[in-house]
Amino acid sequence: MASLNRVFLIGNLTRDPELRYVPSGAAVATFTIAVNRVYKNQAGEKKEQASFIRVVVWGRIAEVCGEYLSKGSPAFVEGRLQSREWETPEGQKRSVLEVVADRVQFLRAGE
Repeated sequence: MASLNRVFLIGNLTRDPELRYVPSGAAVATFTIAVNRVYKNQAGEKKEQASFIRVVVWGRIAEVCGEYLSKGSPAFVEGRLQSREWETPEGQKRSVLEVVADRVQFLRAGE
């Protein structure tokens, strides 16, 4: 059976990227990107809906994102979806669906 897991997003960062280094020394940056959808409701009124998507970037790209991106920066993100589950110290189960980016292109405002 064929399978495809590829995501392309254009949006604006909701806050500055968080850059850290894991014990192996690899850089990892996380940020959230807001992607807007414009549509008309049944009454014909124009509406806008925002989706907030968590993005994870590894390696040199993570370092570059941490250096050059900031809150409000427009960016094109290409990667794959990944779901993760974990348990909190209090025993609560948590899960997240995020984009693991292998390409982040910085855009100029208005693009």
